[in-house]
Amino acid sequence: MTMKPITLSQAAKAMGGTLLGGGGDTRIRQVVMDSRLDVDGALFVAISGARADGHDFVQDVFTRGAVCCLVEREIDAPGGPCILVDSTLRAVRDLAAYYRSLFDIPVIGITGSVGKTSTKEMMAQVLSEKFLVHKTAGNLNNELGVPMTLLALREEHEAAVVEMGISDFGEMTRLTEMVRPTVAMITIIGYAHLDNLGDRAGVYRAKTEIFHGLAENGLALLNGDDDMLRPCVITDISPEKTTAEKRLYGLEDGNDYRATDIVTQGENGTACTFHLSGGPLSVTIPAFGLPFVYAALAAAAVGERLGMTPDEIQRGVAAFHTVAGRANVCKTVSLTIIDDCYNANPSSVRASLTSLAGLEGRRIAVLGDMGELGPDAETLHREIGETVGGSDIDALICIGELSRFTCEGAKSVRPDLAARHFSAKEEALTILPSVLQAGDQVLVKASRFMRFEEIVGMLKELAL
Repeated sequence: MTMKPITLSQAAKAMGGTLLGGGGDTRIRQVVMDSRLDVDGALFVAISGARADGHDFVQDVFTRGAVCCLVEREIDAPGGPCILVDSTLRAVRDLAAYYRSLFDIPVIGITGSVGKTSTKEMMAQVLSEKFLVHKTAGNLNNELGVPMTLLALREEHEAAVVEMGISDFGEMTRLTEMVRPTVAMITIIGYAHLDNLGDRAGVYRAKTEIFHGLAENGLALLNGDDDMLRPCVITDISPEKTTAEKRLYGLEDGNDYRATDIVTQGENGTACTFHLSGGPLSVTIPAFGLPFVYAALAAAAVGERLGMTPDEIQRGVAAFHTVAGRANVCKTVSLTIIDDCYNANPSSVRASLTSLAGLEGRRIAVLGDMGELGPDAETLHREIGETVGGSDIDALICIGELSRFTCEGAKSVRPDLAARHFSAKEEALTILPSVLQAGDQVLVKASRFMRFEEIVGMLKELAL
């Protein structure tokens, strides 16, 4: 598959750059930022980073087949044509916006504090039953990843699913101006990136910037179970979006799309009934926990809107595979492990705890610190502990400096709860085998910097 036709002259014009060295009619086959990758036929984007400067590799990429380099300064004897701009980062965003405009296809932009990647994967899987779908690779969802996602669109693609992550005000506006989603989806407004955004109200303001780029007659698909998204009025945020449509999805009454009759089946997934515009639809989601119910429901709603049949939607949901570290259920000789250690914030931890509490047998939560919570970090960790204390979870292991407040919160609600705190993983790893019993259901969850995959690895080898 190749890019839609775009020449060096067109690219230079789109980026407001100056083409040096001729070759204006040369066609770009791909756009690459990493000089270590295949650069044949590529426009190489020279980014000046903290550890490396892409300008140092201009001559090398030309010897390996690059057709042009995007640069911020002139290079002596570069070996090929260059497009000179003030900022290569800003220029590649401009190029991505131009390239996106060449496609008249459904583009689903997904943001939110929790569940972006899982929802993106579910959405792409369901839509692939009818369309050739392009999606964000991994979690390349920031101001470098989103333009590269758009520039990887190929002529054959019939739909795109783009994950959009931010950590500060204004970032979403820049992303949505590139993506121009026909469907703007927000999963939840939670406690994330509070160091920059301040509080949930700030998270709401930052995330809803996505409406600025919503296509004419586009759809805003919002989690109606979220207290801030349910009353959201699009024109309060983007007054010009008078033709945009708002639809809500969730579990509660009053949502346009609902999931009911939810039965958690542990390693066998989750069964439920979706209530879509065309009527009820029974589905089995091959993943653990309520977050995947929300993800599948949103995907089903978009699929129906794009003309998919109930059979196509059912097949798409059934074909889903979880992403590593995101509620993967692993059955060992001794334990059932819910590996949810890719990341964590209060909203996602609560959702995982709710799912864990619904399982049969002895339920153990292994929780670590949650990052980027600002001055409320202690309170938010303590509230997670109170949630554990008020649930049917049988034992709690807390690891990390902030997680001692989680342990204290749990004990304040249920003093007899088997709850222990450890400052470091190494200390906890020595005690876990004596805490666990054969047949336990074990949730492992923390922010990425805690590296709880080490705990998951140990549990997988454990024989009780």
